[in-house]
Amino acid sequence: MLEALQMPFFQHALIAGVLIAIAIGLIGPLTMANKMTFMSGGIAHATYGGVGAAIFFGFSILAGAAAAALMAAAIISFISYRYAHRADTAIGIVWAVGMAIGVVLSDMTPGYNVDLMSFLFGSILAVGSEDLWLMALFDLLAVFAVWYLYYDFMALSFDPIFAKLQGIKTQLLHLLLLALVAMTVVLAMRLVGLIMVIALLTMPSFSSEQYARSLGGMMIFSIILSILYIISGLFLAYTYDLSSGASVILVAAFGTITLFLIKKIKKVFK
Repeated sequence: MLEALQMPFFQHALIAGVLIAIAIGLIGPLTMANKMTFMSGGIAHATYGGVGAAIFFGFSILAGAAAAALMAAAIISFISYRYAHRADTAIGIVWAVGMAIGVVLSDMTPGYNVDLMSFLFGSILAVGSEDLWLMALFDLLAVFAVWYLYYDFMALSFDPIFAKLQGIKTQLLHLLLLALVAMTVVLAMRLVGLIMVIALLTMPSFSSEQYARSLGGMMIFSIILSILYIISGLFLAYTYDLSSGASVILVAAFGTITLFLIKKIKKVFK
């Protein structure tokens, strides 16, 4: 374990894990409170289309993923407000088409030799110093946005009709939240992969909802759990030579089930 800490790539992965955990801890509870899990899944999978486009046209994969994620967020936000009764269908289409575009463009790329698994399931080798700066910058922006709009987000999460009557621009706020989800997905892609990032957004939030008494408390507890899950998963991946994304998700699942059982047992003995 101490040997791993001396390796630059593992140090990068640990720092990235903490930075990603902050974003996930902030955005995850808002995603759950607004019932956006399926929307987030659509954004995550559509992001792969941007990865494929970046590989095919030869520009930054991070830029391609971010563009695709933000575009998917805008489409999903628009449809969910204008055609709410068809939102699930639209999300499913965005989900499937984004993945299909990514696969086709990757197949069409001459001499393509990039490991797709690192984008779909994450890799601790994929995190570079440039990624760390971007993650840190996004964390600052996310913290500021959530702090500045905290009561607006809280109103949107628990009573959107009342929020609208209070003059809050709920559609714009909804779009902003999905944009934050989109960027969280893109930055977490390197570490846990596009396939499993939604599980990481969901599980710490689910546990924090059971133990915290406020939205702010949920965020703090979710950040702590996310840090613990990600760091433990990275050490597990390094020790047994496993995929970092899968390891993090398994640790998170174990922690989520354990906390759920503890809560249930406490209720029985009260």
